[in-house]
Amino acid sequence: MGVRDRALLLVGFAGGFRRSEVVGLDVEDVAFVPDGLLVTLRRSKTDQEGAGRKVGIPHGRTRACPVKALRAWLDRADVTAGPVFRSVSKGGQIGSRALTDQSVNLVLRKCADRVGLPCERLSGHSLRAGLVTSAAKAGVSSWKIRQQTGHRSDAMLQRYIRDADIFVQNAAGALL
Repeated sequence: MGVRDRALLLVGFAGGFRRSEVVGLDVEDVAFVPDGLLVTLRRSKTDQEGAGRKVGIPHGRTRACPVKALRAWLDRADVTAGPVFRSVSKGGQIGSRALTDQSVNLVLRKCADRVGLPCERLSGHSLRAGLVTSAAKAGVSSWKIRQQTGHRSDAMLQRYIRDADIFVQNAAGALL
């Protein structure tokens, strides 16, 4: 279960995915390529017609590599087709059906609680908002963030950026 949860959270964050997108992934939607992971989203909230889009998830430079985490989960669970993220029983039995989008909330809260982080304000959407905020704080351009997340406008993207630049060129900081 821990191997699955690690992969779920890292892939969800790195892809900037909605919780329905991450649990909707099938093995056939994921390709391990030299630069990392190429994920095909077949449909999403803003793509009800199913035109689809591709999202690149690069190799991580730290132990928190989503590509390695996903490879470890798929190998450990022996998942070769169908849903990527599945239930795991307390006895370690891998289910055949996809997790629900509510499961993303439960996994995130369980992991946050385990490391002592407050979880009352966390939800599956926190992965998506977290990527957007972290990328903006790191100076990634809005169009590159939108390319990753699929946001159609900067106006929508700005709703996700949670005080990322509140201390950048802060007026008080220039005086203190």
